[in-house]
This record gives sequence, C-alpha cells and structure tokens, in this order.
Amino acid sequence: MRILLSCLLLALPLAAQTLQITKGAAEYQVYQRGPGNTATIRVEGSAQGAAGKAVEARLVAAGLPAKDLDWKPAGKATATGFTVELANVPTGGPYRLELRVGGGPVTAVSNLLVGDLWLLAGQSNMEGVGNLENTPLPSAQVNSLDMTDIWVTATDPLHRLPDSNDRVHWRVNAQKQPEKLEGEALAKWIANRKKGAGPGLPFALEMVRRTGVPIGLIPCAHGGTSMEQWNPALKDKGGDSLYGGMVRRFQLAGGKIKGLLWYQGESDASPTAAPLFETKFTNLITAIRKDFNQPDLPFYYVQIGRHTNLTNQNEWNQIQDLQLKIESKIPNVGMVTCVDCELDDGIHVGTSDQPLLGHRLANLATGETRKGPRPVSARAKDGIIRVDFAEVNGRLKHAGRLYGFSVHDASGAFIPAIYRQRVSADDPNVVELLFGGKLPEGATLRYGLGRDPYVNLRDEAGMAAPAFGPMPISQ
Repeated sequence: MRILLSCLLLALPLAAQTLQITKGAAEYQVYQRGPGNTATIRVEGSAQGAAGKAVEARLVAAGLPAKDLDWKPAGKATATGFTVELANVPTGGPYRLELRVGGGPVTAVSNLLVGDLWLLAGQSNMEGVGNLENTPLPSAQVNSLDMTDIWVTATDPLHRLPDSNDRVHWRVNAQKQPEKLEGEALAKWIANRKKGAGPGLPFALEMVRRTGVPIGLIPCAHGGTSMEQWNPALKDKGGDSLYGGMVRRFQLAGGKIKGLLWYQGESDASPTAAPLFETKFTNLITAIRKDFNQPDLPFYYVQIGRHTNLTNQNEWNQIQDLQLKIESKIPNVGMVTCVDCELDDGIHVGTSDQPLLGHRLANLATGETRKGPRPVSARAKDGIIRVDFAEVNGRLKHAGRLYGFSVHDASGAFIPAIYRQRVSADDPNVVELLFGGKLPEGATLRYGLGRDPYVNLRDEAGMAAPAFGPMPISQ
C-alpha cells in the first residue's frame, strides 16, 4: 500500500506539468523554407506546473524521429508560459511536433509541412468559378490557409468568401451593410455550391509533382474586383479592404512567401479604367514587394482570356495588350495566357482546363521553360507577313488549322487579306501569313482580337501565344 501511495505522490507533479500550444503551430500549417531548404518552427503556449523546467521537443515523420530532431531541450517554461524553437527543420513532411516537460505528457501538433507558400489574389478567375465536377484529388503535400484562417488540406473550392475573417469578402445585406454568413444559412450555401474550381490547386499539385516540395496556399481573391478595389492605399483598413486583408493573411501565414499568383483585369476593361490599368498594376506589384519586405518577390499573372457576354471588346483587348507589355517592364514577373482555354460559363475558365493553366504557371515558377511565344515583329514582303516570336520552347505548333491572326488598317478597320496561316518550314519561331493584294500604309497585325476569339498557337511546352496587337507591319 505504501509503495502504491508513493508512486501516486510521485506521479502527481508530473501529471500537472501540462503544455498547451497557443501560438505558432497549427495542424496542417505550412512553413516557408529558407535558403538552406529548412525552416524554424517556433511555438508559444502555457505551461501548467512547469515553471523553470526545460521543454523538450522532437519532430516525427512517418512514425520515426526526423534526423537530428529527436527529443532535446528546445526552450524553458516560465510562470507565464513557454517558447520553443526547433531550428533546421528540413523541407518535407507531414511532420508531428511533440513537446513535453521532464518526460511528462506529450503535447503534439500533426500534419506540419515545410515547403513553399504561394498567395493567390485577383478576381473571379483566381477565386475559381469552374464547375465543381472532376476536381483534383487532394494531396497530403498541399495545404491551404482557408479564409477563416484555419489551415486545412487543400481542396476545391479554395475560396469561401461569405464567412471569411475579413469583412471585405462578406455579402451586402438588405441594409447595404457587409454581413457574415453563419449557421444554417452558411451550411445551405455550401451544400448548394456548384462552382469553385480554380487554378490554385492544380498549380500546387503540379509543383509538388515536379519538385517534391510541399506547397501551402493562401487564398485572397475576390470575384468582380477592380484594380481600384485592390488599392494599396487602403492597407490601413485591414480586413475591410482587399489589400489590407491580403497583407493580414500574409503575416498570419508567417510573413514570408515563395511567390504570388494573380489573375485580374476583367473588371478594368472599361473606357474609364483601362487607360489607368498599367499604372495601377505596376503600383500594386511595387507595394506588395515593399509591404512583404521581398523586393524580388516572384509575381506571376494570367492574361485575361475570353468572354461571350460582354460588349467592351476594345478595352478588353487593350487590357490584354497592356498585360503583355508590362511583363517586359518589371523585373521578376511573368505572364501566361488562357485565351485558348475552355470556359464553364460566359467568362470563367472551365475546370477541364484549370490543370493546363496550373501547368503553365508552374512552368514560370520552376523556371523549367521559357515564357512561351512572344511576338517580336511583323514584316510583309512578297505576299507573306513574317511574324517573329521569341521565348519559344522548341518550336511553334498548333492543332488543326492555324488561326487567330488578322490584319487592320491604320484606323483599326479589318482588312480581309490573309488566306493562309502557317508555321514557317524554315524557321520554327516564325509564323507566315499569306495574303493577297497590297497592304495599306500603317497596316497593323493582331492576334486573338475580339471578345471570344479562336486561337491555337502554342509551343512544345504547351505555352500559348498571348493575345496581342495592334503591332505595326513593316513593309
């Protein structure tokens, strides 16, 4: 009896030494790796009955302690709590972080990853409005900081605006005030949702496939939003502004990311907004790099694609051409196009082509390919317009009859001159446009003109030629 009582008395102080993590690590969290392909996991919490004692930590992967990260002192408990730092955690996971005091009860957080964080921003085509049919299967290597600020396994839809922690995403009620959707109304909205597939998850899965590096996504996009609504000057409004909410979530995710993916411009295709687009877009990139304290932050964006239900053709094409030109003016940015992609409604990229868009963005992010066909010049001679392209991977190619180019006079009027479009047999980086008659002075070339063009010029890496023009035709 005395032996049993002694054991119980010895066990009481040990059992009282409990740890609770309150900050710094949450299940499914992804940590941005540093230059050495490692990260430091820093956690804080309360430490009942453990003041003055060492807090031990270890990291477990696949049931075994990670190399050099078995039980060892990693911090010290005080009367107010504890702080633990576990340095040199290698890229990979999922990991299980375990903490204890003096061999006592273990406090743990599971499914932690070390890899790369990518922030998703822009309007509806980044938010994702593809049909929720045949969406990608989730991966244990891809997690997402959902819009309620909880880390989860990434699945489509990544964006859920009505109950976001940032008021700017909420719906406006009958009193014209933002109102969070909750309870039964939220559950009904989720159950009835038919749209939500976007490029973020296919991009992340493709990055994991190529690199083996885990990916964390930070969704921040909001459909129908203009450059003015993303104004960096609204940063101080926090979650009452798109830019402020994005900065808040960036900081919540650890204050360091690998890069940013952007898809926006549709809402600026108007006579008043289009002339200001280049300045606003440039200022946005500059502000993000400053506020994120990452002056060389990779910034990859998508040229706006097709639409069938709008009338702003001129401004639409103007935005497309500006997006192409901006790419060469700002360092460490890149553009892909989706003007050749399938749609799931009048304006939104379809679920079936989201993997294609994710593949193209991954090409930029990994640097494994060139940017894809970029128009350089157009020269007319002896009935042929030679269109030179740079940044071609392999050679230019097309499925079926090549189509998408058009000739216009100096006023912009269409000239029905081209009767054949082909890739040159002599130069794989050149398109030849065979035309009849004589071109007028000031003639220009366009590709992908209009709201809903059919275009099919790509290269061997699947990178598509962007919509462009007007481009002068030298004669």
